[in-house]
Amino acid sequence: MIASNTSVIDDVLINYDNGISEDEIRQILAEERLLWLAKGKTLGKLELSLDGDEIIVRAIEKSSIKRLRRITGYLSEVDRFNDAKQAELRDRKAQG
Repeated sequence: MIASNTSVIDDVLINYDNGISEDEIRQILAEERLLWLAKGKTLGKLELSLDGDEIIVRAIEKSSIKRLRRITGYLSEVDRFNDAKQAELRDRKAQG
């Protein structure tokens, strides 16, 4: 989908075609939030496109991105490293 406009409403990124009103966007957003809430998920992005008189809705889940580090074969989030691995991370020197 190639959207003509982009907005962020209530922490949700919304891409939408010209011709879709703000009222329609807010109504679709409210309905999608309820659907996602019922599934125990969080709505992150809506893509709204026009197909004749219909609005095609593509909803995308908000995903938390975790930063993982690898220290000598140990792959995890830094806050889960033991003291020795945290020290190894602090002592690292950048190459280059």
